[in-house]
Amino acid sequence: MAKIKTVEYFRLPPRWLFVKIVDEDGNAGWGEASLEGHTQAVEGCLDAYRSRVIGMEADDIEHIWQLLYRFGFYRGGPVLMSALSGIDIALWDLKARKLNVPIYQLLGGKVRDTIKVYAWIGGDRPGDVEIQAKARKAQGFTAVKMNATEDLGWMDSPSALASCVERVKAVKALGLDAGVDFHGRVHKPMAKQLARLLEPHQPMFLEEPLLSENMEGIKEISRLTTAPIALGERLHSRWDFKRFLEAGAVDIAQPDISHCGGISEMRRIATMCEAYDVALAPHCPLGPIALAANIQVDAVSANFAIQEMSLGIHYNAGSQDLSSYTTNPEVWDVKDGYIGLLKGPGLGIEIDEDMVRRLSVDAEAWVSPGFVGPGGEVREW
Repeated sequence: MAKIKTVEYFRLPPRWLFVKIVDEDGNAGWGEASLEGHTQAVEGCLDAYRSRVIGMEADDIEHIWQLLYRFGFYRGGPVLMSALSGIDIALWDLKARKLNVPIYQLLGGKVRDTIKVYAWIGGDRPGDVEIQAKARKAQGFTAVKMNATEDLGWMDSPSALASCVERVKAVKALGLDAGVDFHGRVHKPMAKQLARLLEPHQPMFLEEPLLSENMEGIKEISRLTTAPIALGERLHSRWDFKRFLEAGAVDIAQPDISHCGGISEMRRIATMCEAYDVALAPHCPLGPIALAANIQVDAVSANFAIQEMSLGIHYNAGSQDLSSYTTNPEVWDVKDGYIGLLKGPGLGIEIDEDMVRRLSVDAEAWVSPGFVGPGGEVREW
């Protein structure tokens, strides 16, 4: 076994943070620690983690995970877990490449050969989505996701919900399945109404009908509708998911592999959800490393349902896209709603390191958008 020699990170457009780990024998692995809108905080955490892991055995992935999670007294949350995610994913990539096998072979072996996927349509202020939905269908997608609404007041006019229903109807008329992301921007008085309005149109799922901090409200809404409730991008460990599973408040789990502790923790979350008959549909509007890492877990998870991918997402407009930073972007080709299982060693993607290093120079940190109401009050984005 070889010890960890270097840990580097690279801030990259459009809003990603890559991690590279090299051991003393020259074996390398790549991870992704992207945390949208909080890049600098994660970089600071990676600086601290780097000093802890250099000199440790690179093969001891679980020991390193436990060390970074438990040492330091304070634990969990988006910043610490995103930094841990980047290191964990890179260590899995390094180990599997050294053994010349895909990561999923180290997780017990695959249970499927293809991965069902969906893509985004619309933006943060969703408008006419029919043209975008047709384009996604032409790309090979059979399912899409869109934001439910623009920003809303705590108690807004019921008429503000009508356009969401019309967008879902338009997409469904094209023969596509449609997930609807409430994005946590819809508060309980409006969310109850919107869930009921959408139910007759059979959305694929209702995502974050309320912010995850309002578990009791989510449980209440889940009792009001037969539409599946999906959430998890703002839950950062198995312990965060635990209370939602025990409450029966979620039907589809959406952990984000760059926020929840990497491959190691997502695998644990997936198997825990299986015990509650909850499906796995990982959140991933991020870069190619995060998506490739998700696919390694998707491949071995019996309860996997569908995978989000960021190809052409509105956040990538005018910048790099999912096919950037790699030399084998053809792995993301979609056919009949599926992509093939990644079969190369490690993550199954090949990073263009020259491009990574070149575009990371003076790269700016992405700033999250925000919404302000007519009275100047801050609204949920």
